[in-house]
Amino acid sequence: MKVHVGADATAEEAGAIAEALAEHFGVDIEVYAGAGAGDGEPAASASPPEPEYPLDDDLGPTDREASLREEIQDILEGGPEKYRERLPDQGKLFVRDRLDLWFGEDGDGGPGDADREGAAAGVKFEDGKFANFDSWHPNSPDVDEYDESDRVPADGLITGAAEFEGRDLHFMANDFTVKAGSMAGRGVEKFLRMQQRALKNGKPVLYLMDSSGGRIDQQTGFFANREGIGKYYYNHSMLSGRVPQICVLYGPCIAGAAYTPVFADFTVMVEGMSAMAIASPRMVKMVTGEEIDMQELGGPDVHAKYSGSADLVAQDEQHARDLVAELVTYLPDKAGEKPPKSDPKPPTYSPDGIDELIPEAPNRPYDVHDLIERVADAESVFELKSAYGPEIVTAFARIDGRPVGVVANQPTERSGAIFPDAAEKAAEFIWTCDAYEIPLLYLCDTPGFMAGSQVEKDAILEKGKKFIYATSSATVPKQTVVVRKAYGAGIYAMGGPAYEPESVIGLPSGEIGIMGPEAAINAVYANKLNDIDDEEERAAKEAELREEYRRDIDVHRMASEVVIDEIVPPSSLRDELVARFDFYADIEKDVPDKKHGTVL
Repeated sequence: MKVHVGADATAEEAGAIAEALAEHFGVDIEVYAGAGAGDGEPAASASPPEPEYPLDDDLGPTDREASLREEIQDILEGGPEKYRERLPDQGKLFVRDRLDLWFGEDGDGGPGDADREGAAAGVKFEDGKFANFDSWHPNSPDVDEYDESDRVPADGLITGAAEFEGRDLHFMANDFTVKAGSMAGRGVEKFLRMQQRALKNGKPVLYLMDSSGGRIDQQTGFFANREGIGKYYYNHSMLSGRVPQICVLYGPCIAGAAYTPVFADFTVMVEGMSAMAIASPRMVKMVTGEEIDMQELGGPDVHAKYSGSADLVAQDEQHARDLVAELVTYLPDKAGEKPPKSDPKPPTYSPDGIDELIPEAPNRPYDVHDLIERVADAESVFELKSAYGPEIVTAFARIDGRPVGVVANQPTERSGAIFPDAAEKAAEFIWTCDAYEIPLLYLCDTPGFMAGSQVEKDAILEKGKKFIYATSSATVPKQTVVVRKAYGAGIYAMGGPAYEPESVIGLPSGEIGIMGPEAAINAVYANKLNDIDDEEERAAKEAELREEYRRDIDVHRMASEVVIDEIVPPSSLRDELVARFDFYADIEKDVPDKKHGTVL
């Protein structure tokens, strides 16, 4: 509020007036001297004093509030005590202790992290703590006789908002002491509300899953309803690409519960305790006759190596948190935002060694991780799905502090040929990077897509097209490096010239062609060579043809014809990428006006 006083008022008088009015009206006051004043500095200003409780105020918490606090404390104890006692033998934390681990002040669930009625220090608030209270708590008028086995505090599902590594997010966590973390009506409603709020406010979602699936004996009212458990996966689909969804598995997630981790952008499984499957071993035996335990059916090894459903495997609960803490540093809070940059670091190994690292012979292997470590900032390479489709490496990294998604052929794995699993992995990774504005770096060294009857049965064409489609559709900045071999449709999938990357640059070891020299000579000149009877003459002719073909596909020819943009000295590759990613950071790309493509 602005107040005008006479021009002859002293500073002391103006100050006294400001303080008196601020106290009386309870608002900020600015006092100006003179009728025309008001645009310049005030002669005095004051804010209302902080309220002081009267010294004789003897009001305080009542028995009613004390009773509520007792009820809350009882809810925080979780399900029946016998189930809590079993958790250490299963190698897992009680869910409230797990929240301390994730959201405590020091991130290790240490003493003193819990406050506000037992909530972890980083938990801002919890929703639905009293869900299903009337069905089990002795203070409820609906409960005639208390039976500990009937305890279902919070209906076995905790939802709320928290701060994690400086980022605000939504979270849910199953309480395995409540009917094995199963999902029922009130818990389902809490889960759906949390997802719907995330859609509205654009903050990431963390799922801490430890659930045996839907509570079969209570399925009426939550299974097939419009706002029932099926809506989980509708909401997952709507959230997909809107905000990062990260799921950590702590137990045997069965049936419906198993869909949350596979819908998430990133899934972490914990060794020795987590698993996921469409049906339990008991159900599998009943349906198929197969006898199998939960780990063999859907443990981390299965989903990290064979299905590709697990992005990361943690050694224990602390390791799972550490992995996610690193993962989120590469991600924005929501679509449309740029991922956070970090302070630049030089690479772990000098870029000067890149040329020596790349063998001159196209068929000799080298580990592409060694190349990445000479280009990326030190300690910034974060690989996903390392055991699945290992012929391609997919990893987040930083180049001069900027997060990028790396898609690199791995010559130590089947010569870097692209197999179906690798193609699928790459397509999904590219799609995720594009959703969250993470630029892409392709490091191409592949003889192309694998051929043969088995890969045809494994859908090499179907999965290969998804790889090519993802590369084609991605609108983030893309840089492609032809490291060595770029044969066949491999160069298409790996961001070749036709796929509108911002740049295609080559190293002097690079080659681009329909196929390699040996295969080309066999395909084109086999009959001519077979007509030469003299072995030495035939070998000499074959060497001549191979050298002639190699000159045609050499990176210098490609640069001469402006197929690629530049050949760079290998020791300058990092500096070149830093400059190009920086220059094209804000490039705008359009896709055709359509609802969506039909490939993915």
